Amino acid sequence: MTTPDFRGAATVGEAMLRAPKVLDATATVGEVRALFEDDHVHAALVVAERTLLGVVERADLAGLPDALPAYRAGRLAGRVISPEADLSSTWLGMSRRRLAVVDEDGELLGLLCLKRSGRGFCSDAEVAARARAATSVSASPL
Repeated sequence: MTTPDFRGAATVGEAMLRAPKVLDATATVGEVRALFEDDHVHAALVVAERTLLGVVERADLAGLPDALPAYRAGRLAGRVISPEADLSSTWLGMSRRRLAVVDEDGELLGLLCLKRSGRGFCSDAEVAARARAATSVSASPL
């Protein structure tokens, strides 16, 4: 088994991304499809104010019309976790790479993002650096 690197975090709340990208309740399936054009995006979080309405994954979109509200394509069951959950146990039991982190009222707090290597979790700093790199590449002249 691969040895994990949790950078000292013991709970999901300590390891989660604190500012994940979200879509509001008016987002459509077509907008989610556009979001998934970035291969780093594995789940779309649809919220009404701060309440999580649904987590949408690529497979959820199969056969759905672009105009359908995105929250209707997603679900919460099996896709959310508490910030107090033990990180090691969560890592061992993860069947998907992204889990939305919500409080007891369903408010979105963050996103637990398993790295492609499976050895640890993405950090806010890593995500910001990747976004800056992508922006500088797209703004570079040919």
